[in-house]
Amino acid sequence: MAKTKPGKKDLDSYTIKGTNKVVRPGDSVLMRPSDSDNLPYVARVEKFEADHRNNVKVRVRWYYRPEESKGGRRQFHGAKELFLSDHYDVQSAQTIEGKCLVHSFKNYTKLDNVGPEDYYCRFEYKTATGGFTPDRVAVYCKCEMPYNPDDLMVQCEGCADWFHPSCMGLSIDEIKKLEHFVCSDCSGEEEAKEQMNSFQVSPQAEAKRRKKTD
Repeated sequence: MAKTKPGKKDLDSYTIKGTNKVVRPGDSVLMRPSDSDNLPYVARVEKFEADHRNNVKVRVRWYYRPEESKGGRRQFHGAKELFLSDHYDVQSAQTIEGKCLVHSFKNYTKLDNVGPEDYYCRFEYKTATGGFTPDRVAVYCKCEMPYNPDDLMVQCEGCADWFHPSCMGLSIDEIKKLEHFVCSDCSGEEEAKEQMNSFQVSPQAEAKRRKKTD
């Protein structure tokens, strides 16, 4: 058991007040914001500690939403995307409102259904510098943007790259009517909209979320 201050002890778990949900170190939780109009904070639990009066404190590592980072929210950031920061804090355990799941990006894109408690993280965020780890990720489409699992993308049967319909001058309805898709680089600008045989679409058009294998 980890060392604690005199009169304090580490706890293996904590039951969220008013529920039967048990939280343990390593779990991700939703925490009550200071302004009730704001979204709940998301954090990873590092440890629980109780004093002699059984007041429980929780040490957390905060997740940041893209709009909370220095660079702000960008086009490729998904609605459920979080950054694991290097910002640690101690809060009253009573501020924990519920549990959630922060998936790896790869696992998130494989989910059949995304629930309200599902989030994902593909970057660690350095609060002092605004830097990210990793600082490079795969990009797709003519716009050369990282993959956003919220956006529809279509796969070219020629080069197997993924494209946003809008970047190819196509509407979502046009894409869904096509039997086959070949990007302009593979077929030439004039033939990019021609129907062929079959094509695959990204998760938004199917129930299952998935992406091109890294």
